[in-house]
Amino acid sequence: MDIVIITTIIASLFLVIGAAEPLAARLRLPFSVILAVVGTLIGVGAIFFLQTELTDALNPVAEAILGLPIRSNVFLYVFLPTLLFQATLGMNLRRMMDDWVPILLLAVVAVVVATLSVGYALSYVSGLPLAACLLIGSIVSTTDPSAVVSIFRSISAPQRLARIIEGESLLNDAAAIALFGLFMGFVMLGVPDPQLGEAVARFPMLIAGGAFTGWVLARLAVRVMALFNQHELAQLSISVALPYLAYIGAEQSVGASGVIAVVAAGLTLNLTAPGRLQPRTWTNMRELWDVLAHWAGALIFILAALLIPRLLGGIHLTDVALIGVVVLAAIAARAVILFGLLPLLTLMRASPAVERPYRVAILWGGLRGAVTLALALAVTESFRVPDETKRLVGILATGFALFTLIAQGTTLRWIIGRLGLDRLSPIDEALSRQVVAVALQTVREEVSRTTENYELSRDIVRSEAKHFGSRLDNAVKNAEASANILDRDRITLGLISLAGHERDTILARVHERTISARMAEQVLFLADRLLEVARAQGRSGYQRAARRSVAYGASFRLSVMMNNRLGMSGFLARMTADRFEFLLSQQLILRDLGKFIDGRIRRIHGRRVADLLQEMLNRRIDLVETALDGLRLQYPGYAEELERRFIRRTALRLEEREYTAMRDDGLIGAEVFTTLMQDLAARRAAEEKRPKLDIALRRTDLVRRLPLFADLDAATLKRLGRALRTTYVDAGETVTRKNRPAKTVYFIESGAVEVEVGGQTRRLGRGEMFGQMALLANKATRAEVKAIAPSTLLALDEMPFRRLLKRSKAIQAAVRDIAVKRGIDPETLLPAPNKKKAS
Repeated sequence: MDIVIITTIIASLFLVIGAAEPLAARLRLPFSVILAVVGTLIGVGAIFFLQTELTDALNPVAEAILGLPIRSNVFLYVFLPTLLFQATLGMNLRRMMDDWVPILLLAVVAVVVATLSVGYALSYVSGLPLAACLLIGSIVSTTDPSAVVSIFRSISAPQRLARIIEGESLLNDAAAIALFGLFMGFVMLGVPDPQLGEAVARFPMLIAGGAFTGWVLARLAVRVMALFNQHELAQLSISVALPYLAYIGAEQSVGASGVIAVVAAGLTLNLTAPGRLQPRTWTNMRELWDVLAHWAGALIFILAALLIPRLLGGIHLTDVALIGVVVLAAIAARAVILFGLLPLLTLMRASPAVERPYRVAILWGGLRGAVTLALALAVTESFRVPDETKRLVGILATGFALFTLIAQGTTLRWIIGRLGLDRLSPIDEALSRQVVAVALQTVREEVSRTTENYELSRDIVRSEAKHFGSRLDNAVKNAEASANILDRDRITLGLISLAGHERDTILARVHERTISARMAEQVLFLADRLLEVARAQGRSGYQRAARRSVAYGASFRLSVMMNNRLGMSGFLARMTADRFEFLLSQQLILRDLGKFIDGRIRRIHGRRVADLLQEMLNRRIDLVETALDGLRLQYPGYAEELERRFIRRTALRLEEREYTAMRDDGLIGAEVFTTLMQDLAARRAAEEKRPKLDIALRRTDLVRRLPLFADLDAATLKRLGRALRTTYVDAGETVTRKNRPAKTVYFIESGAVEVEVGGQTRRLGRGEMFGQMALLANKATRAEVKAIAPSTLLALDEMPFRRLLKRSKAIQAAVRDIAVKRGIDPETLLPAPNKKKAS
């Protein structure tokens, strides 16, 4: 076909894409439904003009449309990697980890259940080989969530729900296409009744090989991008090449799943690139992929829809009945997961609860579209598949996709309305009225100042002020009528606003580059978590999330174990440096939130709520500063280096602003500005490198700073440093329990603990020890010790402690003092040589 004709048709399709989006918004229908209908109409129209004798003028256009080189490989190798890769870049992976159970359930388990349900139902009623029926089941088990996600976003549905659906769609396509590859192989080999055990055994190898291929290529791509840090277009070009190389490499070289490879590459890039690339580059990369995915998604829908008349050619009445069987089996399989297995996991506390109305919306919103049609096309093109199987696959897959797009897609918004998901809750309704009243009062003040500055006509000002005043009066009356919001609800709404403002502050800091790209994802993840738990669990959830943000996580504990037992300090050094920078970033951000509470929240929710939120904010600041002080004590000087780095980064931002202002004012030319910005970029790149934290050389210094070890000589300190183990405990965590064998003595390096003995409680702080009395008396512990702040403890086993006790007079004195307070003869605890000296 002539390249001019192909280019003209593709350009015309882009015009159709541009017109379809506003048309979908006007008709209040999903964008994918409009594209499918338009594509089908174009295909039907082309066939009509070729077969009718009404006019021959449009025959060349119709022939060009029907002769487009649309093959399944175009969808699978050109469009599919683009859609999958963009979906992974746009995900908040850290937040998705909270919902990994329902995501995997809906994605993997639901695909398998749908494939088996449709396959066995078709095999029972149609007489087709089981392999062909399972192939059809895998084709129709892919879902397109764009419609339901866009509607959920437009009605302000919980972010968690949209996140579950997006995560499901990504893994859903990967799992379904992997199953499609398995059953396609059985059909082409002529295996009528495949052994499911054999299929399941091959499935993990497809996934593992694809995941490894994608991970390796993505890590290599990130390294190359980091080398081109001053060349943004080169970095963007590498990102465009990555998903296609991953897909082709996995499919053609490794023999694994290309879809899994693309997903793994995108996830790896999402996790690692923000810390290695400039924030602006990462933002531009995601925007570039948003545009590419929009075009790819639209084109794949239109081009696939062009094939619908061809795929449905020769349909019979029995085929319509089989389509009905597929529809019922697929919906039933999805309903079993949503209304059976998912609530069961919620009862087992393995998955967060998803309310029934949202489950109904997810059930009805499981649309099928371009991927289903592309897979069906791949079957119809294969010469190794029997003709009858090809015909039925094309008809059933296409008919099922049309049913979901037309029947479900056009009624989805109505269903959501009937479920009441598009209405504000009474609390949100009352809050919106108060927000309008406060906003209009602010607007009135600003408009008043503006009219005074510009000396506008008094009559016009008076007329507009009267009109605006009546609107303000109505807003105030509405706000007073809904002023009966409970303080508990006001606190929840205030926390939601506070967490939202915290997120905006973080984004501003990232844009200014005062917060590094490495920390941006972590602090944004915390803000998103606070926002979500405040909405779902209120004040208690917000406080738990705040405490958890400064706690020592499982990965940190693992790095400590690797350092203590295996001598591998690299992981601990990196995670400690991350913790340092995270806490410092938190400290800088939290101090900016007080003004927001005094301004906006106080005006909307009143003084009492504002004071309570300020108190909660102060507690967060105290938690962060306590944890930061502990690290400062442990690694003196490192926090100061980070603070100096922050000041230098701020100075660079201000310097850049001054150069830009001078260029805009015409004080410097383009050449001078370019030279200055190049020098600035080089200095900024140097400041991006975080100071190195060496924890291996700090142990002796750490021991020397404790008063109990002040009288030890250098050789003893060195041996003691090797014998001590570092232990990190969170606030509220139990360190030792009652009636347990005493084998360890703990020294508090930072933080504080609470010791409960015989109903009495006392607190110990930095430099003190516990556990020595039971150990020396050879008795079980009588005390229960809990941390009351994130604490760093130095643990020493029994034999090293007894040797230390012989050498240290300070520790002997501490043991003697505690023994006297408890009414115990200290001479029964101290070693024999000290008894002789005492006598």
